[in-house]
Amino acid sequence: MPASNATSRFSDRVENYVRHRPSYPPQVIDTLKQECGLKPAHVIADIASGTGIWTRVLLENGNQVFGVEPNRDMRLAGERRLADFSTFRSVAGSAEATTLPDHSVDFVTAAQAAHWFDRELARREFVRVLKPGGWLVLLWNERRKDSTAFLRDYEQLLLTYGTDYKEVRHEYTTLVIHEFFDPAPFEKRVFPMRQELDYAGLEGRLLSSSYVPGPDHPNHAAMLRELRRIFDEHAVQGSIAVEYETRLYFGQLA
Repeated sequence: MPASNATSRFSDRVENYVRHRPSYPPQVIDTLKQECGLKPAHVIADIASGTGIWTRVLLENGNQVFGVEPNRDMRLAGERRLADFSTFRSVAGSAEATTLPDHSVDFVTAAQAAHWFDRELARREFVRVLKPGGWLVLLWNERRKDSTAFLRDYEQLLLTYGTDYKEVRHEYTTLVIHEFFDPAPFEKRVFPMRQELDYAGLEGRLLSSSYVPGPDHPNHAAMLRELRRIFDEHAVQGSIAVEYETRLYFGQLA
């Protein structure tokens, strides 16, 4: 996908992204502490930091974080979200051109984002900005597709109405995750995670996705009618569970 498309496609999804995207389970930070020696003193470049969901987790751990984000609307939302953290620095840059100095960070992280990167160029940039012995950390919340009747119906909704859902699913990148690390070894961990959402939350979660039709698209209204139908069919006491597997990959590049 052209970099301009990957960068711009979230511009009209910012508010829903801020309000309805999930965070990450505490096991992620625990694993980075245990396996990578993550300490509050470490400096982190969070690449494609977006609205700051994962960035906030790092800041709450006490780290200094450079949030590198190419999309202006997402970057501004992140700046607003993280304004109370004195250790946060917002950077207009990309995975392939962070603008950060050579060997300036201990960790490079990317949450829910690396599937948009040019893997070869991004890896080269990560090696450049990492200190010797630095760590690359990639993670995704991967929605389960068939563990419940609701999730099977939700997946079918995306297949029916998604504009380019089948082409951009980040699961394709996790199949070639080694290309970010090779020839260095890397580790993988998987943790369960879930969101409990009312209908408004579920609609906002759907509309935060870049591959669903926006309000001006002719399929938008039909998609929301189908979402309402499957919510009403499967909700228990006004709530529905969206289940995820949080996939964490980490290794030393430099």
